Amino acid sequence: MRRLSILGAGLALLGLAAVGSDRGSTAAGEDSPARGAADEPLVLPDLVQRVPLDIGVAAVGSGAKQRFHLGFISAVANRGSGPLIVRGHRPAAVAGRMRADQLVRRPDGSLLRRRGVGRLVYVRSSDHRHWHYLDFDSYEVRSASGDVRVRRDRKTGFCLGDRYPAAPREERARLTYNSRCGLDRPDLRRLTQGISVGHGDDYAAHLEGQFVDVTGLPGGRYQLVHRANADRALLEEDYGNNAASVLVRLSWPRGRDELPRVRELRSCDAECRRP
Repeated sequence: MRRLSILGAGLALLGLAAVGSDRGSTAAGEDSPARGAADEPLVLPDLVQRVPLDIGVAAVGSGAKQRFHLGFISAVANRGSGPLIVRGHRPAAVAGRMRADQLVRRPDGSLLRRRGVGRLVYVRSSDHRHWHYLDFDSYEVRSASGDVRVRRDRKTGFCLGDRYPAAPREERARLTYNSRCGLDRPDLRRLTQGISVGHGDDYAAHLEGQFVDVTGLPGGRYQLVHRANADRALLEEDYGNNAASVLVRLSWPRGRDELPRVRELRSCDAECRRP
C-alpha cells in the first residue's frame, strides 16, 4: 500500500518490542470491564482526527460506467498518554478474518485486554494484500448543516502504524508500529497493529477507498466529514476530537457527465455546524 507521510519523516524498523509486556495481559485482570476496576488507572491513547487535505475530484472509468470520486488525504494522530494497540487473533478454522482486541496499558506497564473491539480481514487488492482493521475511520459527505448523510465511503479497512510524527520530538514515543500488516501472509493467526504516542496514521488521496463517490450528486454546499473511532469501540482519553470536516461547494459547470469542480469553503476541527 502506498503511504503519504505528512511531514516526510523516515521510519525506522524497531519491531513490536513494546508488546513484549503482553505477558501481563494473561493475568486474571485481562477480562476486566472496558474501563477496568473503578479504582484502576489506565494509560490511554487519544485519537485526534486531522482535517481532510488535498481534496479533489477524479474521473474513474469511461462511458456509461464513468464515476466521479471526491478524494482526500485522511490522518489520525495519537496524542494520548498511552499507545493504541489492536491485536487480532483467530482459530485456524476461521479463514481470512480475525477478532480484534484492544490492549490498554496500566501504569506498571502491564496490559489489560479489552475483547471484541472489531475485526481484521485479509484484503486482496491491486496494489496490496494484507490485514486491515475495519471501521477505524469513516468518511462521509453530509448536508451543509451536517444533519443528513448524503454519501459515504466504501473503504475496506486500515493498516494502522506510526506513519508520520504528530508531536514535537520530546513528546513522541519511539517508533514501534511500522509493519506491513502481514503482507502476503493470509496464514497468520495473530497480528498486532497500533499507533504510538505522538505519531499518526495517514493515507493518500484516491488511494484505495480514499474517496467518496459523488456521481450525480446535485451541485451545492456539503460537508466532507472524517470521523475516527465512530462507534467508540476503542477506549481512549477523549472522544471530543474524533471528527474533523471541510465545508465544500460542488458544481457541474459542464454538465453531470463531465468532471465537477469542488471548492473548499471552510475547515473545522469538528463538524462545521454553521453552513
